[in-house]
Amino acid sequence: MAIGLSSQYYGRPNIYQFENAMTKQRVLTGITTSGSPHLGNYVGAIKPSVEASKNDQLDSFFFLADYHALIKNQDPTLVGQSTKEIAATWLALGLDTENCTFYRQSDVPEIPELTWILTCITAKGLMNRAHAYKAAVQSNESEGDDPDKAVTMGLYSYPILMAADILMFNGEKIPVGKDQIQHVEMARDIAQRFNHHFEDLFVLPEATISDDGAILNGLDGRKMSKSYNNTIPLFLTEKKLQKHINKIQTNLLEPGEAKDPETSTVFQLWQAFATSQQTEEMREKFASGIGWGQAKKELFGLINNEIGPARARYQELMDNGDYIEQELQKGALKAREYASGLLKKVRNAVGINTIT
Repeated sequence: MAIGLSSQYYGRPNIYQFENAMTKQRVLTGITTSGSPHLGNYVGAIKPSVEASKNDQLDSFFFLADYHALIKNQDPTLVGQSTKEIAATWLALGLDTENCTFYRQSDVPEIPELTWILTCITAKGLMNRAHAYKAAVQSNESEGDDPDKAVTMGLYSYPILMAADILMFNGEKIPVGKDQIQHVEMARDIAQRFNHHFEDLFVLPEATISDDGAILNGLDGRKMSKSYNNTIPLFLTEKKLQKHINKIQTNLLEPGEAKDPETSTVFQLWQAFATSQQTEEMREKFASGIGWGQAKKELFGLINNEIGPARARYQELMDNGDYIEQELQKGALKAREYASGLLKKVRNAVGINTIT
């Protein structure tokens, strides 16, 4: 999911695919509403999500992870704006909301309720081992600060909310990147503990490594991330898109000198948008010593041809928040139809039920 939160849990939105009893494969992707969508989000999660939404053989769930955004972002204006931008992006690029479930996390109250129930059975020791928490502690200790300086309970226990996102819709096979394996393993541990103590209600999710979603590098060569301020926003104007692409860091090799595509962010971005034939053609140009300026010019043309047609639709949607809200509410009703039934069973299992 962009579950890979974050920008930790949803940093690279990853796609979760599950088999359900109705023979349809379930796809679930969430993107944290903590900034403007960028090319990394598009390649890693948004584009495959749009394609999945049009597949009648898939049972697709796509959501805006606004509760997760609160972990690191306490600016309500930014969270709200990001939610609108990400929703508009999915819709502008053609998400088929009639054939999928498109919702905002906070519009499904069953998810935070399930989170609390799961929190009550989750071992503290399990949360102590969460990568994000351990990284924060190590950073504080290296600076000579209190280990828990600036660590909120949101950061500490967010893997439980992630588990609820998965277990609420009973995901089974979960393809993820290597950096997200722990999240699925924690969800599995939590589900197993619940099933053992109460009732066998949750499918135990299993992580499978997926290479489908690319992790793009940003302007500085590091992973494209809002945290590094190295992203290329998705719906820039043509002029600004070209300017951002021109900022991509390259080496000092001159035109005519062969360049290594495997270490080039320019080539990596090209490969993410190009066909196999276009990729091989660019690989030959690198070997022949294409100049960086020319390579960036061609990269701009490739990306603009794919993204450009949706720009106008995106702006229309940004000017019409009512339509976006209607689509999200429609999706929330569909999501809650499933979630409410499972939560009722969970409540009964733990003893929260009607007195008779």
